[in-house]
Amino acid sequence: MAFAIKTEIRNPRAMVFSFTAQKTMYGGKHIAADDVVFVFASENEGGSGLIARAIVASAEATPPKIGIIRQTPRVSITVRRTASAARPLGRDQLKRFKDWDDGRPETELNFKFYRQATNKIVGISDETAAFLERFF
Repeated sequence: MAFAIKTEIRNPRAMVFSFTAQKTMYGGKHIAADDVVFVFASENEGGSGLIARAIVASAEATPPKIGIIRQTPRVSITVRRTASAARPLGRDQLKRFKDWDDGRPETELNFKFYRQATNKIVGISDETAAFLERFF
């Protein structure tokens, strides 16, 4: 399974990224070392969307906070860039894909990342991973 993360990226040209206690949804909590992850610089944080493909070097679940009954699982990961995006892909390119049942990779990304604007790690389908590979 491949994954994607949308979050604040302070240095979009970095070769290694560390992300602490990131929210997970849609299977994102299963991310592990050696998984492929597509890195999106959050437009809400001044980013430009897809910037890199990377390999997870380490992943560690963040322990839940005591006394809070319902919590979204969080994970801290370190990833190593394997390629830089050659074409843009972000909110502007994906916003028109709103037919949630059409099965398109663009719709999956729009649904998982932009329907709810929070930063997060998500699991993505093999079809969506293959679609994203075309941007490198």
